[in-house]
Amino acid sequence: MLYHGECMNKLLEKTLKTGIKENKCTIGTKQVLGSLKNSKTIVISESVQKNILNKIKLDAKKIKIPMVQFKGTSVALGKLCGLQFRVSIVSLNSISDSTIKSILKEAEDE
Repeated sequence: MLYHGECMNKLLEKTLKTGIKENKCTIGTKQVLGSLKNSKTIVISESVQKNILNKIKLDAKKIKIPMVQFKGTSVALGKLCGLQFRVSIVSLNSISDSTIKSILKEAEDE
């Protein structure tokens, strides 16, 4: 589990916006939980309840899906996605392995 710093990296923002625009992501806790097996990576805001966060961590670990802990609220994650509503969890369903590695590396470096 990686933590993402306050100053958001542009690659994550661009990837999220592209995923939403191209309908290649899943938004929302229930929706992400229901479609974990189709996920390539998961971005989680600090607004997610602990019990749900633990379930997603456990399920994602079982099927080896990398996670990025977004350092910000669901409101901030929604804004980063270019949306006008709160977003607690986003799973990206179609993203290259090299992009995932770059996002995780940038998150580690912050």
